[in-house]
Amino acid sequence: MVAGKIVVAQVLPELQSGGVERDTLELAGYLAQRGHQSLVISGGGRLVARLEAGGSEHIEMNLGGKSPSSLAYIPPLRRLLRQRRVDILHLRSRMPAWIAYLAWKSLPADRRPHLVTTFHGFYSINRYSAIMTKGEKVIAVSRAIADHIRQHYQVPEQRIELIHDGVNTDTFHPGAVPPQRVAALKRQWQLPDAGPVIMLPGRITRLKGHDIFLQSLAQIKELPWQAICVGDTKDNPEYAGQLLQLTASLGLNQRVKFVGHCSEMPAALLLADLVVSATSTAAEAFGLTTVEAGAMGRAVVATAHGGSLETVLPSKTGWLVEPNNPTALAAALKEALSDADQRQKLGTAGREWINSNFTTARMCAKSLNLYQQLIR
Repeated sequence: MVAGKIVVAQVLPELQSGGVERDTLELAGYLAQRGHQSLVISGGGRLVARLEAGGSEHIEMNLGGKSPSSLAYIPPLRRLLRQRRVDILHLRSRMPAWIAYLAWKSLPADRRPHLVTTFHGFYSINRYSAIMTKGEKVIAVSRAIADHIRQHYQVPEQRIELIHDGVNTDTFHPGAVPPQRVAALKRQWQLPDAGPVIMLPGRITRLKGHDIFLQSLAQIKELPWQAICVGDTKDNPEYAGQLLQLTASLGLNQRVKFVGHCSEMPAALLLADLVVSATSTAAEAFGLTTVEAGAMGRAVVATAHGGSLETVLPSKTGWLVEPNNPTALAAALKEALSDADQRQKLGTAGREWINSNFTTARMCAKSLNLYQQLIR
C-alpha cells in the first residue's frame, strides 16, 4: 500500500457473463476510479476489454479448471502476490479460491495479503465449498446467504459481512437509454405489436425455471401477450433444444421467442411490460434480474425464495409466487397482465426501492470500506 492507495486482486474463473462477473467489474472500476490498483485474475472472456477500459489490469490464469493441472498455478500466483504487493486478495468462486488460498497460505504469515471471500450462492454443503469461509471477512450477498453461512458453516458472527449485491443505476436508468436503441432491439427481435411483453432474462439453465415459465404461459393463452427469453442458447444447447421442443408441444411457437445473448439489457428491459424470475430447483442468492428490472421501472414476478424475498416487496413492487408451481405463476401473470396501471405503479415504486437499497455504488463503497478496515 502506497500513500493510502491499496492493491486489490479479485479472483474468479472467467469473465464471460453473470452476476459474479458483473460484481467483479463494478468493484474493479470503482477501485480504479479512486486511484487504487485493481487486478483481476481469471481465465478471460468477453468482459476483459470492458474491465481494462475501466482502468483495471487483467491477469490471465485459468484457475477454474477442476483438474490437478490447476495446481501448477500456485507458484506463479504466489510470486504475483509478492511482486505486486497485493493488500487484499478477494476470492469469488470455489475452485479458483482453493488455488489462490493454497498460494496465499504458502507465503510467510507476515507477507500475506488480507483474505476476503464472497458467498455468491447457496453452495453445496461440503468441504469443497467450505473454502469460501476461509476469509478474514466472509461477504454474504443477501440475508438469505448470511443465514446459510451461519446455519451450515458456523462462521463466527463478527466475520460475516452483509453487503447486498446491486445494480449500476447510471446504466440501468430509463433516462440513460436512447429510444433508438430500444427500437433497434425491437426490430432485431422482430417483435410485433401484439400485446404486453413478458420477459424472462437469464442463463439457459434448469435453475432459471424456463420450463415452469413456459408451462405457466400455456395456462393463459386466452390473454394477449408475447414472451421473450433473453439468454445465450449456445451456452447450453442441449437444454435450449429441450426448451424449444417444450415451447412447440405447448403450442407457443408463435408467442415465445428465444432471442439469445443480449449486451443491451437496459434497452431490452424497456421493451418489457413485465419481468419474470422463475427460479425453481434452487433459490437465487440475490437475484439480479429482479433488481435490474426494478431499476428500469418494471414490475416483476418472482419466486418466493432466496434473495427475492429481500428485493421484491409483494403488492408494492411486484408479485411473489410459490417456486416450481406453474399454476401459481400463471395466476400472478394473469393478474399483472390485466391491469397496466397497477404494473406502472409497482414499477415506479420498485425503482425507488432499488435505488435506495440495492445499487452498485452502495456495494462498492461498503466493499472498499471493508478493505480499509482490514488494512488499518
